Amino acid sequence: MNKVPENPLKNRRGEFTPLLVVSALLVMLYITSNVLAVKIISIGSLSLFDAGTITFPFAYMLGDVLAEIWGYKTAKKVIYLTFLTNVAFIAFTTIGIFLPYPAYMQETQEAFSLVFTYVPRIVFSSLVAFLSGELVNAKVLVKIKEKQKTEKKLFIRTIGSSLVGYLFDTVLFVILAFAGTVTLKDLISMIVVQYFAKAVIEACIGTPLAYLACSYIKRNYA
Repeated sequence: MNKVPENPLKNRRGEFTPLLVVSALLVMLYITSNVLAVKIISIGSLSLFDAGTITFPFAYMLGDVLAEIWGYKTAKKVIYLTFLTNVAFIAFTTIGIFLPYPAYMQETQEAFSLVFTYVPRIVFSSLVAFLSGELVNAKVLVKIKEKQKTEKKLFIRTIGSSLVGYLFDTVLFVILAFAGTVTLKDLISMIVVQYFAKAVIEACIGTPLAYLACSYIKRNYA
């Protein structure tokens, strides 16, 4: 059996490998966040947020890495790619609901339908919010970097751009995804709690990880 010859140009130690890894992780985290968004977490009587809030800041962190290392044009392409993968995700999970199943799987089918019948609205809302927030995030990071005229002080770029991106993302997502299903009081609470939760995770965990990722890529693949 003939082996497919390796192409050294495709396998060189250049931007391909880290870009592929970052892109794959971004897609994975975003799909995961959409599924987790079905789970609503309550803290006390007012503060409500979906479980996707926990993982979503890490997707933003990878968006920061993309814009920092490869620039806005490449980041935009990966963001659009992530958008398309999520369109495919909702399409196939919706098809899965209507596929025939054995009688003994009735409970599983009901659980599957319950989760993924709700996901389309979540995914649609998230897609709109994601495109707005991530594109703004990447654009603002690049603009801040141009103003700084230095590779240093990455935290200003990651946190500053994310604060703007999260504003677009959170407000759009919560309103589109949950309006009509929760009270206005809880809707406002979700926006406030999600925004600050994402900002805290970004500042405390996301930014340090962005430092590590950018440092590693620049050191090993520059």
